[in-house]
Amino acid sequence: MWGYYTQQLIHSLPFFLKGFWMTIAVSLLALIGGTVIGFFVGLGRASRSKSLRRVLSIYVDFIRGTPFLVQLFIIFFIMPEWGIHLKAFHAAVLGLMICSGAYICEIFASGIEAVSWGQREAAMSTGLNGYQQLRYVILPQAMRTILPPLVGQYVLLIKDSSVVSVIGVLDVTRAGWLTVQRVPEGILVFGLVGIFYFIICYPLIHLVNSLERRLTVQKLQL
Repeated sequence: MWGYYTQQLIHSLPFFLKGFWMTIAVSLLALIGGTVIGFFVGLGRASRSKSLRRVLSIYVDFIRGTPFLVQLFIIFFIMPEWGIHLKAFHAAVLGLMICSGAYICEIFASGIEAVSWGQREAAMSTGLNGYQQLRYVILPQAMRTILPPLVGQYVLLIKDSSVVSVIGVLDVTRAGWLTVQRVPEGILVFGLVGIFYFIICYPLIHLVNSLERRLTVQKLQL
C-alpha cells in the first residue's frame, strides 16, 4: 500500500513544484516589500518626533497584536466591500508585506538606536546633513546589529506564507492539502511539504548562524 501511495506522490511532484515556486514568489515579493516598509517605519520609530512615533505605533501595535490570518481575511474578504478587489496572489503578498513590515521596523529601529549619540554628534560636527549621517555613519554601524535578526525574520516570513493557502493561493501547503485527498497517507504528503520549506529556509538559517558568529567575533575583538 505504501508503495502505491509513494508512486502517487511521485506523480504529484510537478504539482508540488508549482506550489514550491509560488511559495518562493509570494515570499520574495513580500520580503522585499516588507523590508522597504520596515526600513522607513523603523526610521520613523527611531526619530525624535514623538507625534510620528505615536502614529506609527498604532500600525505596529495593531499588526503585532492581531493574528496574521485575521489580517489576511480583512484584505481578501472585507476590502472588496470597500471597493478594493485583489486577486488571491496580490492579497497574499500585500498581507505578508504589511505584517512583516511591522516586525522588521522594530529590528531597524533597534539597530539605529544602538548607534551611540557620540557617533551622530561627530558626524554632525563634520558638516554632514541628515541623509549623509544616515548613509555614511549610522546605517553602516547599525547593519551589524540588524542583519542577524532581519534574516531570521525572513525565515519566519517564509513559514508564515503557508497561511495564504486558506485564501486559495496554490502554494506548497495548498498543494499538500489537495494531494492528501488522493494520497491519504498524510505523513508522506506533509513530510514532502516540510522538505520543500526546509529547502527554502535552510540557506537563510545557515546565513543567520554565520552572521551571529561573525558578530560575536567582532564584539570579542573590540
